[in-house]
Amino acid sequence: MKPKAFGLVSALALASALGLGACSATTGASLAPPAIAPAPGPDAIDSHTYARPEIARVVDVALDLTADFNAKTLSGTATLDILAVPGANEVILDIRNLDIQDVRDAAGQPLRYVVGDNDAIKGQPLTVYFPAFVAHERRKITVRYSTRPDAAALQWLSPSQTAGGQKPYLFSQGQAILTRTWVPTQDSPGIRQTYSARITAPADLTVVMSADQLTPKGEAAANGMKTWRFRMDNPIPPYLIAIGVGDIAFAPFDERTGVWTEPSRLRAAAAELAPTAEMVDAAEKLYGPYRWGRYDLLVLPPSFPFGGMENPKLTFATPTIIAGDQSLVSLVAHELAHSWSGNLVTNATWNDFWLNEGFTVYFENRIMESVYGHDRAVQEQVLSWDGLQDELKTLPAADTRLHLDLTGRDPDDGMNTIAYDKGSAFLRTIERTVGRERFDAWLRGYFDRNAYRPMTTAMFLADIRTHLVKGDARLESELQLDAWVYQPGLPSNAVAPVSNAFTPVDAAAVAFFKNRGPASAIPWAEWNTQQRQRFLGWRPEGLAAGADWLTDAQLADLERTLNLANEGNSELTFAWLQIALAHRYQPSVATAEKFLTSQGRRKFVMPLFQTLWNEGDWGRPIAQRIYAEARPLYHPVTSGSVDQLVGRP
Repeated sequence: MKPKAFGLVSALALASALGLGACSATTGASLAPPAIAPAPGPDAIDSHTYARPEIARVVDVALDLTADFNAKTLSGTATLDILAVPGANEVILDIRNLDIQDVRDAAGQPLRYVVGDNDAIKGQPLTVYFPAFVAHERRKITVRYSTRPDAAALQWLSPSQTAGGQKPYLFSQGQAILTRTWVPTQDSPGIRQTYSARITAPADLTVVMSADQLTPKGEAAANGMKTWRFRMDNPIPPYLIAIGVGDIAFAPFDERTGVWTEPSRLRAAAAELAPTAEMVDAAEKLYGPYRWGRYDLLVLPPSFPFGGMENPKLTFATPTIIAGDQSLVSLVAHELAHSWSGNLVTNATWNDFWLNEGFTVYFENRIMESVYGHDRAVQEQVLSWDGLQDELKTLPAADTRLHLDLTGRDPDDGMNTIAYDKGSAFLRTIERTVGRERFDAWLRGYFDRNAYRPMTTAMFLADIRTHLVKGDARLESELQLDAWVYQPGLPSNAVAPVSNAFTPVDAAAVAFFKNRGPASAIPWAEWNTQQRQRFLGWRPEGLAAGADWLTDAQLADLERTLNLANEGNSELTFAWLQIALAHRYQPSVATAEKFLTSQGRRKFVMPLFQTLWNEGDWGRPIAQRIYAEARPLYHPVTSGSVDQLVGRP
């Protein structure tokens, strides 16, 4: 049967054919995951996948791969469980730069397949043909393949790029649509899949994944190798399939939480991240049971491109959060919160990324309030609000909406402050309007009702109107729901958070930056990290782009008095360099070079290169020189962004 014959088949037809029933907004409240995750609904058409899940979709992935650190490849098989409507004779998968060797059915017989044309963003469709499905049938197909050394999701580190300096390292980063560069599957957040894995790697390395570890010590294999087995029984979006392979060790916090990292960094990581166990308890008290078993962290080498990645059971984290004083552990609260908002209830397409991140930033802040108190939580709200105001000034108006249309664009375009901080401001607005008790009851119900389901903005609005607004016209008007999600900027009911802890900070900033006072008058030692961030983030009102507002003498005084050239907190180093480089302060170049070549977190790297680039004939040669040295250290997620600005060395 030709593919076009299925043009009018809906997701509900597939659900019916599979015996799943319609996916209503009141189902899914059980704590147990469904045997098969519900199909994405008809309003969840994902422009970033070739898949046709309303015809045939992947529900389980079984990997059997060998890691070759010399060739920098993963090779082996992916066995996919397929469900389809009766009469379907093909399934379309997403791949990008994978070398496909063959595809076979469950009996080992070869299946015809076609690799389609390449798209710069989406990669290629892999269409596999088979005899027509009958009702209630579930089939397996096995794809034999190999990744390429430049697979965008994978970073292969030489021993010299690790803390230990003796053994290589491999880690993955699948979000948003990079899983297709190492796993041939339907790479869409709305197509949830369970997975298992059998990974063979050098025997002196340890393998971890975002799944239950079935062989904690590995199993002996031939040629100096070990095999590690894993299983994830909760259906997850494919971007959460994750792997780490390296010389790593483990330290527990309690019976269900702990941290993995390189042995030489384990003591520092364990001390820094000790609040993790308390955070899990706080999160459960807020919005219900943690449904993923263990919650561990893997602190990666410095090239990891993000602050953290919420891979289930095993958050991946940057070492830049190790500040020595637990001042940046809100990142742990953020990734933990994703266990509810993102991993449990997931945006069906990348147009609605805010449903992951806006909810998570709100939840993160509630965890921080529970563990560290109201004042700390409000300080972080204010910093978030300040960042949002900066983003609103620079982005095109259309990109300041929560619900976006990213058709034809890289989904990374939607991963900005709007999704995070406008989204969380929206939820705080609802909380303020209806009261915390009523809002919490709705939010916990939202997670329960929609567990393991793909979510769209339209579905969110239907849920909140059904279970919170309940036809109250006055409340509907006060909340301005549609304006928040579909209109640019901020609606009239947005209210800026205020922290009294920042009042003396702002006064000190005016005294130094505006009134030219001495740096010795700044009560730096009395402030916490958030207050210090606020101080370094101060800018004159109406400052024109590229305008100088500090003298070299002031910059030198600030750097020397606050010891900013030797600052160990990555957030503060970043904030200082944003000031110093914008003023062409030459002594800061050495600090910038050290910072940009010692970590690859895109949040820091990209803005600093942009600042240098904005400084024309002074900054651009510096940017090009530093980037030539730093680029080999960066993950493709980071280097791909900087390449567009600086050019590839």
